[in-house]
Amino acid sequence: MRPWKIVFAGTPDFAVPSLRVLLAADIEVPFVLTQPDRPAGRGRKLSQSSVKTEALAHGLKVIQPSKLRQATFEESAAMIPDLMIVVAYGLLLPDWLLNWPRLGAINVHASLLPRWRGASPIQHAILAGDAQTGVSIMQINSGLDTGPVYGLDSLPIGAHENASGLHDRLANLGAKLLGELLPGIMSGMLSPVSQDGSQATSAPKINKVDALLNWNRTAEKLACQVRAFNPWPISETVTADEKRLRIWEVDVLARQSDAPPGSVLDSKKHVIEVATGQGVLRILKLQSPGGRVVSAKDYLNSNSLESTIFG
Repeated sequence: MRPWKIVFAGTPDFAVPSLRVLLAADIEVPFVLTQPDRPAGRGRKLSQSSVKTEALAHGLKVIQPSKLRQATFEESAAMIPDLMIVVAYGLLLPDWLLNWPRLGAINVHASLLPRWRGASPIQHAILAGDAQTGVSIMQINSGLDTGPVYGLDSLPIGAHENASGLHDRLANLGAKLLGELLPGIMSGMLSPVSQDGSQATSAPKINKVDALLNWNRTAEKLACQVRAFNPWPISETVTADEKRLRIWEVDVLARQSDAPPGSVLDSKKHVIEVATGQGVLRILKLQSPGGRVVSAKDYLNSNSLESTIFG
């Protein structure tokens, strides 16, 4: 029996554990599809994707088309592959590409579908205050994360967990589930189940403009925003003199305040506590423009927030 022939498509760190599942099995990967190298860092030097780095380290062929053309794929594989596995590739795939492999294409998605369909499921799960999330292995169709699901696995979201930590746990959980379900998918013994569209929620792409904290919101919701936007784009607030501060870590205090939302309540005891629309938020770590991330105590050693009201 010949080994399965599977094309892998992915780009960021999240996709690497799933690629490793294929590398550890008796599977032929004719090529890996990933996004073109992009300028990154202060020097704006071209940087290759995490998936490209992993693929090249194992001697795999990598293709990085700026446009998805049918001829590119037909020339890159000696025969039609059995399956395409897509993990955070970054582009919607055209129907001809989804139908090219013998068994179509499947996706490792970082949510319990149909909840949080879209580009930013991890952030939106935290923003919404969800107690749990998970991963789904689904058949890709022409819709946005609307295909039938082969299987799901869940995990709890920690009370203080940010998007960075949850991302890593879900990446490993998705790879584990992929490895468990792949034999059933390839043999045809496992059939996907249609999603209940009436239960769907949307997780659109997060942008930098979403990062600004609105102090009229509750302390709980603001804390969720700070956690969801760490490590990107990092929540921000603005001082009276238009100075932007990036907020990296916070805690919700079990007390209320009658002060206007955004008021710094006490910065004389080496803590930064801020009134919100409901409740009080304590800032634990923050960053000045161009500075490093510091504790509230270290920040107050060289800066004053007395009588400050964040905008």
